[in-house]
Amino acid sequence: MHLGTRGSKAKALLDFLRENEFQTLYIAGDLIDIWSLRRGIYWPQSHNDVVQKILRKARKGTRIIYIPGNHDEFLAGHLGAYGAITIQKHAIHCTADGRRILVMHGHELDTVVQNIKWLALLGDLGYQLLLALNPLVNAIRRFLGFGYWSLSQAAKRRVKDAVSFIGAYEHGIARYAERFNVQGVLCGHIHTPAIRPLGAITYYNCGDWVENCSAMVEHADGRMELLTNLQLPTPTKSTFLPSQSLNRSPSIVTV
Repeated sequence: MHLGTRGSKAKALLDFLRENEFQTLYIAGDLIDIWSLRRGIYWPQSHNDVVQKILRKARKGTRIIYIPGNHDEFLAGHLGAYGAITIQKHAIHCTADGRRILVMHGHELDTVVQNIKWLALLGDLGYQLLLALNPLVNAIRRFLGFGYWSLSQAAKRRVKDAVSFIGAYEHGIARYAERFNVQGVLCGHIHTPAIRPLGAITYYNCGDWVENCSAMVEHADGRMELLTNLQLPTPTKSTFLPSQSLNRSPSIVTV
């Protein structure tokens, strides 16, 4: 979600939380971007509204499981239960059809984040710069009659090393999950939403609320569905099992 950054699509997330009810909400890290806030305070009302909405859902009975990421890593020192909100390093979710899924943020397997912190911070600055250029680029595109286009996403797709990193990262996460005796692993971190089988493990990435405005939902029958472009009137859907209409009362949601 990266609240505290100008790139966060907090209003789209707030609309999603208002329009949908669910039993369990997994927050897969980076709810608040402390890296960015240390460089300068940016906290509009919409970001505060998202936090308040999550707290309100917890008060009304939604189970909230918060798994800290690398941008909000200070919370890893405060693991435990706080009413209906639990902060955990990772979680094992059991789906309605009996599958076990490891839920984690995913930075644990990012060697740059773990071993070369300054390079990770520099990369984050570059990423924020690309995000900052997106409005200008798209203003020009609108003037010329073109639709929305993400500069940062295009850079990730076209840079060979980035594409190779994403593929290696996904397989690394899948191999890591095998030690937990699970059938799937769900993470975020790299802002690349996906559902794909990788050997015996199904890899799920819930994406982000900066570029993709995406969430992973489990329906009452255990079917996992990836929703993207939730800032648009009609979101994009991708399911591991045959697609059905969006159930407005899913079992779990991961953002």
